[in-house]
Amino acid sequence: MTSDDTAPAAPRVSTPLDQGGAPASRSIDILAALYPEQTEAVLSLLAESARADGQQAVSEQGRLQLRGGARPGVRHLLLTVRDQLVGYAQLEDTDPVEAPAAELVVHPAHRGHGHGRALGSALLAESGKRLRVWAHGGHSAARHLAQVLGLTLFRELRQMRRPLTGLDLPRPKLPAGVTVRTFVPGQDDAAWLATNAAAFAHHPEQGSLTQRDLDDRKAEPWFDPAGFFLAFRGDELVGFHWTKVHAAEGLGEVYVVGVRPGAQGGGLGKALTTIGLRHLAGQALPTAMLYVDADNHAAVSVYERLGFVTHETDLMYRTES
Repeated sequence: MTSDDTAPAAPRVSTPLDQGGAPASRSIDILAALYPEQTEAVLSLLAESARADGQQAVSEQGRLQLRGGARPGVRHLLLTVRDQLVGYAQLEDTDPVEAPAAELVVHPAHRGHGHGRALGSALLAESGKRLRVWAHGGHSAARHLAQVLGLTLFRELRQMRRPLTGLDLPRPKLPAGVTVRTFVPGQDDAAWLATNAAAFAHHPEQGSLTQRDLDDRKAEPWFDPAGFFLAFRGDELVGFHWTKVHAAEGLGEVYVVGVRPGAQGGGLGKALTTIGLRHLAGQALPTAMLYVDADNHAAVSVYERLGFVTHETDLMYRTES
């Protein structure tokens, strides 16, 4: 730990854990914010795990929350063995209704030694035994850990994909009086945040995004306002389709499509989705992807009619209380 005055304040709670007769060889530090060297160590651990597992163990939002100092309701759990970082978990307690949500990962070379269970137990203790945990990809080891921790499945998030090569979608038909243009950073921030909150009032993870969250994304290398489409009726922003390009993977993403409640039901969502897909196809990307809750049957049906099929699933488990 450095004594850099510019580093974020990081309250520390160290919890020694007994590992197979080697007392205190494993410990978990619970931090409100990470120092830069801690952030880089966690990112390195996540990269190693992604290479082994074929997918990220921590969501984009979770990775963004590693940087920039303390954030309300967010805590970081660093599991070390003899001062080596081998596990990480993030706990976010910002939903006014639902239990705190968590993600966790153990370095591939250190799995099978109870570190995942130790992190899960620490998350249960830190959350007051009210906990939701994501298992990205729904792997069998994650299902087993959920059982051990006494968690039950309650949410399924599908990743769907379709080819973009040879894309043959009809020209989008916008509702009467609606026009579409691209996002202007700074100018459109407040209107987009308000429309996003209205469109996703039922979905706290998306609907609660703040200016800081938007700024985090605008600072990412992938951000391109030319792929961020806004639909207006007069001066009112009524819908949007934000696309994202994963250049290294050759993927274009239907990042988020939102329509204000008063503008739903007129085909605007489908038109915006089509506009975004045509844009992504124009970037010479071979495949499009998106995420959708499995129980959102209307949205799943729309995407299936647009040629999307389920590629993989993320599962969320929670405590019964």
